[in-house]
Amino acid sequence: MKKEHKISIISLLALLVLILADQLTKYLAVLYLKDRSALVLWEGVFELSYLENRGAAFGVLQGRKVFFLIATAIFLVVLVWFFHRLPASRRFLPLQMISVLIGAGAVGNMIDRIWHNYVVDFFYFSLIDFPIFNVADIYVTVSCALLIIFVLFYYKEEDWEAIFPPRKNMKNKNKES
Repeated sequence: MKKEHKISIISLLALLVLILADQLTKYLAVLYLKDRSALVLWEGVFELSYLENRGAAFGVLQGRKVFFLIATAIFLVVLVWFFHRLPASRRFLPLQMISVLIGAGAVGNMIDRIWHNYVVDFFYFSLIDFPIFNVADIYVTVSCALLIIFVLFYYKEEDWEAIFPPRKNMKNKNKES
């Protein structure tokens, strides 16, 4: 089996496991938290509190389900396109993992929007009054933070050229200048 196919199969399996973990935690939140008072795990710091979020992060764009579904579908197409452009080498494994994480987060919340018309959120840091979030949100946040770190400190210009080779016409045009 070619290395590319192994990476794709492992990535697909990881994606499915992450989505299942997200959906399982949301199912448990509905089962044990819905219509109940918050479950305080650390007084004044952290609790589990059920919330039906019909918007995006921080509750913005409430009730824009169609917008979110279209935006997520477009984002996932771009993500799959990017993933398939990644060279099948160890150097690009972090970007492959980041792509899987962010894809799992996007799909996890998209599933909620399709089935429930809202996203189930339940983690709440009361210490800093941070907006209530879920496992899919963690995937997206962690993957974006990792992406920023890797872009700034790990990948170099030649790595990006391996993913996005310069166009020949543009290269010739630059040489003429």
